[in-house]
Amino acid sequence: MSETLEPNAARVASSLKIRRVAGALGAEVQGVRLSADLDEVTFTEIKQALNRHKVLFFRNQNHLGDEEQEVFAQRFGTVVPHPTVPSAEGTRALFSVDSKQGARADSWHSDMTFQPNYPKLSLLRAVVTPEAGGDTVWANTTAAYENLPEPLKRLAESLRAVHTNTYDYASSRATVSAKALEYHGVFTRENYETEHPVVRIHPETGERTLLLGHFVKKFQGVSLRDSRRIFELLQEHVVSQDNIVRWSWQPGDVAIWDNRATQHRAINDYGSEPRLLRRSTVEGETPVGLDGLESIPLTTH
Repeated sequence: MSETLEPNAARVASSLKIRRVAGALGAEVQGVRLSADLDEVTFTEIKQALNRHKVLFFRNQNHLGDEEQEVFAQRFGTVVPHPTVPSAEGTRALFSVDSKQGARADSWHSDMTFQPNYPKLSLLRAVVTPEAGGDTVWANTTAAYENLPEPLKRLAESLRAVHTNTYDYASSRATVSAKALEYHGVFTRENYETEHPVVRIHPETGERTLLLGHFVKKFQGVSLRDSRRIFELLQEHVVSQDNIVRWSWQPGDVAIWDNRATQHRAINDYGSEPRLLRRSTVEGETPVGLDGLESIPLTTH
């Protein structure tokens, strides 16, 4: 990590220190204790930093429990549960990322894009971490769009993709545990499909960002075979090595990311060691493409 402390834009009166973690995205925020009663100046500064850096990291937030996390997440908007996976016991809407239950999230995605108004923001708190491994990586989907060659930008802008929660979970794995298959069965117990523009306009920054990830089933008007080739071409630009940030978890860490401008994946390199994190997701807006057309739900619930 770089040790350069970045001055905060439009700071009014705050003790925050913001330190960039990687060149493409990501910053560690120091000097704050996250809570529901965080003062408005500091909270506004955190939101501004999130728009700029896409993902923020906070160490030593061990005071946060499940209830405190849920209440704090509500500062960002309406907290929503996962549509198919039951919330963690004793919580209203916390999603439990528990390796013991087969939840490893080890392929690139943005959270819940199979829904028309998928979450705008996710907050993840580390409860139990492996002795080594189990890091999470994020990719900047805004920079990925900006760095596309012009012909590929025009291609992406013309496409609409069908996202579904019934993606092929086992396709990229040599072996799949019984627990992972059981978890996938719960994850896909109801079928969700949504048609999204591949390039959406960020409602707060006005930036253009690529909307892809492992929930993409196909592109409308394109065969499955050609869809896969186009997807791989565009997705490679999202997850290139110079477009990511990596975070090594410690218990009590919190990450907050803009789910409209990033993809992420967990590194599945910790074997049978326990890894438990709690995720809150905040309801998002229905994406709008460059042509002004919104995303369309293809299933009803």
